[in-house]
Amino acid sequence: MTNSVSANSSSNCISIIPGWVAFDLEGTVLLWTAKKRLVGCDGHVTMSCKSTKVAPSVDFDHSCSDSVEYLTLNFGPFETVHRWRRLPPCDEFVGARRSKHTVVAYRDAIYVFGGDNGKNMLNDLLRFDVKDCSWCRAFTTGTPPAPRYHHSAVVYGSSMFVFGGYTGDIYSNSNLKNKNDLFEYKFATGQWTEWKVEGSLPVARSAHGATVYSDKLWIFAGYDGNARLNDMWTISLQDREHACWEEIEQSGEIPPSCCNFPVAVCRDKMFVFSGQSGAKITNNLFQFEFKGHMWTRIPTEHLLRGAADNTLPNELHSYDVDSQTWEVIQPSLDSEMPSGRLFHAAAVIQDAMYIFGGTVDNNVRSGEMYRFQFSCYPKCTLHEDYGKLFENRQFCDVEFILGEREERVLGHIAIVTARCQWLRKKILQARDRQRQNSEEGSEEGAGAGGPRDIPGGTRASGNQPMLEVHIREAEAQPFEVLMQFLYTDKIQYPRRGHVQDVLLIMDVYKLALSFKLSRLEQLCVQYIEASVDLQNVLSVCEQANKLQLDQLKEHCLNFVVKETHFNQVIMTKEFEHLSTPLIVEIVRRKQQPPPRVYSDQPVDIGTSLVQDMKAYLEGGGLDFCDIVLLLDGHPRPAHKAILAARSSYFEAMFRSFMPEDGQVNISIGEMVPSKQAFESMLRYIYYGDVNMPPEDSLYLFAAPYYYGFSNNRLQAYCKQNLEMNVTVENVLQILEAADKTQAWDMKKHCLHIIVHQFIKVSKLPNLRSLSQLLLLDIIESLASHISDKQCAEMGSDI
Repeated sequence: MTNSVSANSSSNCISIIPGWVAFDLEGTVLLWTAKKRLVGCDGHVTMSCKSTKVAPSVDFDHSCSDSVEYLTLNFGPFETVHRWRRLPPCDEFVGARRSKHTVVAYRDAIYVFGGDNGKNMLNDLLRFDVKDCSWCRAFTTGTPPAPRYHHSAVVYGSSMFVFGGYTGDIYSNSNLKNKNDLFEYKFATGQWTEWKVEGSLPVARSAHGATVYSDKLWIFAGYDGNARLNDMWTISLQDREHACWEEIEQSGEIPPSCCNFPVAVCRDKMFVFSGQSGAKITNNLFQFEFKGHMWTRIPTEHLLRGAADNTLPNELHSYDVDSQTWEVIQPSLDSEMPSGRLFHAAAVIQDAMYIFGGTVDNNVRSGEMYRFQFSCYPKCTLHEDYGKLFENRQFCDVEFILGEREERVLGHIAIVTARCQWLRKKILQARDRQRQNSEEGSEEGAGAGGPRDIPGGTRASGNQPMLEVHIREAEAQPFEVLMQFLYTDKIQYPRRGHVQDVLLIMDVYKLALSFKLSRLEQLCVQYIEASVDLQNVLSVCEQANKLQLDQLKEHCLNFVVKETHFNQVIMTKEFEHLSTPLIVEIVRRKQQPPPRVYSDQPVDIGTSLVQDMKAYLEGGGLDFCDIVLLLDGHPRPAHKAILAARSSYFEAMFRSFMPEDGQVNISIGEMVPSKQAFESMLRYIYYGDVNMPPEDSLYLFAAPYYYGFSNNRLQAYCKQNLEMNVTVENVLQILEAADKTQAWDMKKHCLHIIVHQFIKVSKLPNLRSLSQLLLLDIIESLASHISDKQCAEMGSDI
């Protein structure tokens, strides 16, 4: 049995479970797991963390050696990568190592309550100051809760509230029981007070979920000592004298009875992830609307993969509420990673998460504290930009004519040929036919006195006719879903469980098999398997049999013959109308289940949007270029649709001011970037890459504004890249760029470097080519940071 803990700290609602940690951060739910069973999809999901940039320290160090050419600066919490750091552990004389405890955040401190040290349950309260990185015992008065673990703790106002949990003497195995008591701890006075509540009470429990919303404490599910629960209770935290517990009548797709799960509140909704239900641990995600008390199951378990080993990994998973996608967060290479663990707990303060304790390998309790710094990068919009291109249908140059009814779906040759080799061949064949028809038409038209136009008058952007591609094996609706995947690496999943919606995804799966899109195959299979239930399993099984989708058929048959399912399924009317061969298969499988077959073959997960667009830029898309970019007179073939999707500058140009010769001169304002910097910008446009040397960042710092990218992600990287890699050799060039782009904190940083290393900087030829205003800025900085004596010594050296 594991424990679930939830806390609400000012703007962030945090839920902690040993094994999992979840919380909301600006529309993103994060999950830190110690169960190696989750692997996020490669579809891009990012944090939307907001943070104020902290300027670097610029204090002048007169004792610094002249040989120093690189400076290591403290930029505060600003990070362009996700980074783990190990903080001072809790000493044994302050508090024992522990697991199954709770952690909450209040102001600039982390508070740890309860848990067990392997021998005894605890009820001490520890405090960790995040600024000083120091531990102490929190001041307390009054009677604290009895020692316990698997309780919950939340923050409301200036108090912490502890509810329930498992208490007793685990060493002697006596007086062990669950609790339903409620205690308040006031941070200002250190006073513990038990709330004596009249009326009906929630059943005593542990390993439940708890959170705060609308001035109320909400308790969900847990374990009562005999069975798992899925009831919900709430109590107002505003007035202790008149507080009473109220059981909530839930509706919708209520999660099954469960324990050991995290909860997070985001946008008037509570999210419950996974949990232990019976002997099974699942990847279910449920959403609860506080206003209507309605549950909805979000089918995301198809995006997470399981692993059946006994290791304790240390992965961090992020769920984006908007896009309903998971991502495995990749920490920086210099991170000090915590080891895998169970029963740990965590809380968030500002832009960092703090994880404490837990059970590590060999059942050892931990007293370690780790800090995870969230990236302050603006969100990558690659997938969204391509998705909008498909939705808006601008610059379409291919029209797919589908099925017997010849329904039509528009698309972009560049995206489709980058993502799908099967469709690429179809497009090449159609293009060859179009050229052949055009040549024959030109010859006939010349004989008749003029060129012959393409029938129908449908044309792509520019003067080229729209390319028509016939695909008899596809219908419009599933093909639209497939196209959505090509542009965004994901599909908008329909309602879970509804037969027609599941059958639609089965048609998409059939296309994915035909078109050899392994990544889409996996998404469809995992979605369908997660959506199969007692109401739709027979319909799905019959359709899988009809479409010869053996893997899905096997899943349905195994679902039907389960002990808990079989009697319910065969009593339905759908079973009466099932085809005879399927009824025979079900009966035989029930009587004699086939042996399980385990395959050691790795699953082909296909290539991602980023991987495909990278290969396309590096030469795979050369045959489909339809625009030429001129860099200082040198041509670079490119693709209009991709440029327009990612840049409002190119979108406006191609829509209204398209050059007749199909050539576009490249500059960033009045500056022409280097060839290397230009290639770095193309990598960013095509597949969102931001890795580049600092000299490229110098050129591209203003590119996001000039080219109208969706946000300033590229500039944020350039800025950090320049600040962290400035040297004596390039400081003057960076100073000029910072002045031109009005990046004042970077300019201040450059002036600090110049003052710090002025003897060497003064010998650079570029110093004499600086503007008069910049030279005055340097003189003013020198005057502000050095004494008259040092100035005289410096003058004699020069």
